[in-house]
Amino acid sequence: MMSSSTFTRTFLSILAVSSALYACKAGEKGAASNARIDADRTPVPVKKAQLDDDISNTRRNAITRAVEHVAPAVVGINVTEVQEVRYRDPFLDEFSDDPMFQRFFGGQRAQTYKQEIHALGSGFIISQDGYVVTNDHVAGSASKVIVTMTDGKKYDAKLVGSDRTSDIALLKINGSNFPFVDLGSSSDVIVGEWAIALGNPFGLFDINSKPTVTVGVISNTGVNLSPQEQRIYRGMLQTDAAISSGNSGGPLVNSLGQVIGVNATIYSTARTGQGAGSIGIGFAIPIDRARGIIEQLRKNGKIDRDFWTGMRYQQIDERAARYFKLGTTDGVVVVELAPDSPASRAGLEFGDVITAINGEMVKTEDGASTLLYDSRVGDTLRLKILRDGKEMEKTITLTRRPG
Repeated sequence: MMSSSTFTRTFLSILAVSSALYACKAGEKGAASNARIDADRTPVPVKKAQLDDDISNTRRNAITRAVEHVAPAVVGINVTEVQEVRYRDPFLDEFSDDPMFQRFFGGQRAQTYKQEIHALGSGFIISQDGYVVTNDHVAGSASKVIVTMTDGKKYDAKLVGSDRTSDIALLKINGSNFPFVDLGSSSDVIVGEWAIALGNPFGLFDINSKPTVTVGVISNTGVNLSPQEQRIYRGMLQTDAAISSGNSGGPLVNSLGQVIGVNATIYSTARTGQGAGSIGIGFAIPIDRARGIIEQLRKNGKIDRDFWTGMRYQQIDERAARYFKLGTTDGVVVVELAPDSPASRAGLEFGDVITAINGEMVKTEDGASTLLYDSRVGDTLRLKILRDGKEMEKTITLTRRPG
């Protein structure tokens, strides 16, 4: 008869052996099961085309989609302009003060001849029937304009109208079913959002009939630049997307593929014989401003800016500030008034200091010119002025310049 302790040891030994046998059988079943699973998971080779598609899809983003949408409507513009050139012979100038020379050669000191100048720029189609927007400084004085499409086709373009002040020109090419852009809005542009510039820098469009694409952000909005050759760049969109010579007239686009501006001018310290390169400070005419100009050019062929104010003003310096007893040099002071002019009829007087025009502050003479000379015949302007230390408002209606 076994003792209880012997029985316990025997029982535990049997139990251990049974557990080991069970574990072995379970392991065999598990191995078999895993073998079946592994057999079911035999790797399937991935086709190269599928892999390429997957990679391509991951490379597509808002910018590539925007470019794909807009690019077909971007055009290269080649311009021929005839300019009159005055030539003075330096040898003849040596004797220009000689009475004997003047008697025999006085009429031959300077010669005028015509010369063809070739230039290039960018543009974009805004309608199915072939209206093209570009800059006035690109095509406004052209005698011949050729527009090149992204399919390589070339069209002779007609100048519908141009406005030097806003630097907008409208062209027309004959045809139908042209690709065209979506005009967005510049009123809700966000500083820091993507900005995409498309165009024809340095004539690169001519190489393969495709626009060059550069990308940056909106750096600033509402920028008023100093007048340049009678052009008023007001409320401009600033971007660091590279804009170089030849990009003028091309579209500035947001990430939705909507045109928000017309590329127009840059700050640049880098210049070559072919033009100026980008240093990341470019400006575009906001599309909300351009849209109204385009409609007027389409309807009338011009913008009537032959107005006059009948006044002359100048920058306030420290001396003028003391003379007129002003506490600041901000604003411009009226120094001359023509009788029976819009300014005199509005009640302006010598010594009035203009501090705001249509609600926009005036700090400098350039600032006043930017706001005033962006106007048209018939416009009414609200001028905030200081007179003898008192603030008041005058209203001036612009009339056509006397013949």
